[in-house]
Amino acid sequence: MTRKLSEKEEKRFKKAFANKKWPDIASSNSWSIFKIMAEFVSGYQSLARIGPCVSIYGSARTQPNKPHYKLAQEIARKISEAGLGVITGGGPGIMEAANKGAQEAETSPSVGLNINLPFEQVPNSYQDSDKTLLFDYFFVRKVMFMKYSQGFIVMPGGVGTLDELFEALTLIQTDKRAKFPLVLVDSSYWQPLIDWMRDTMLGEHQYISAEDMNLFKVVDTAQEAVDEILKFYSKYTIQPNF
Repeated sequence: MTRKLSEKEEKRFKKAFANKKWPDIASSNSWSIFKIMAEFVSGYQSLARIGPCVSIYGSARTQPNKPHYKLAQEIARKISEAGLGVITGGGPGIMEAANKGAQEAETSPSVGLNINLPFEQVPNSYQDSDKTLLFDYFFVRKVMFMKYSQGFIVMPGGVGTLDELFEALTLIQTDKRAKFPLVLVDSSYWQPLIDWMRDTMLGEHQYISAEDMNLFKVVDTAQEAVDEILKFYSKYTIQPNF
C-alpha cells in the first residue's frame, strides 16, 4: 500500500522534479561545493585542538526519566573524569544525557555536532559554547565524528544510531579507520541484531568474516563501557592530553 504524501512532501517532490535548464543545475551544484567546503573548514578549525575524544551515539527520543538516559549520562561523566572529551550529535535524548554528564565532570570538552533537521533536532544546553557546531550536510558531520573520535560508545537508538554504528564498523573493518574501541551498551537491546549478523550475515550467507564479529564489544554497565575505552588507551600507551 502506497503511503499518502503530506502537503509539505508534495511540495518538495514537485520542486525536485521541476523542469530546470542545465546551466541552472550546473550553477547550483557549483555553488554548493563552496558551502560544503565551508562546513569542512569550520569543523576542522573548531575541532583540531580538542584532544582525544569519545563519540557517544543514541536515540534523540530517549526521555530524561528513562534508564538509558541516566546510563549515558553516567558513562559520559566517567569518560570525562578520565580525561577524555565527549562528542555527541548535540541534540536531545541520549545526546543531551552525554553532554550533560561530560559537563558535570568539569574536566574535559563537551562537544556537540548539531544538524539542521525539520524535526527532532533541537540543540541541548549542555554543550560547551565554543565547541558547538551546526551542519547542513550529514556526510560532513559524519567525517567530523570519525576524524576526531578515538572511541565510540553506542547506546540504544533508531535508524540514525544504526547509521552511525555501521559507518564506524565499516571504516574499522576496511582499515580506513584505526581499530579504536566500538562499544555497544545494553546487551538485551543489541543481542537480536548481533544474532542476525552472526546467524544470517555470517552463518547463512558468509557476507562478513568471523573476525568482523570481534570488531565491537557489548556491555551492560557504565563502568564496563568506560573500562573498554581505557583498556585500549592503556594497551597502546596513549594518554589524554587535557
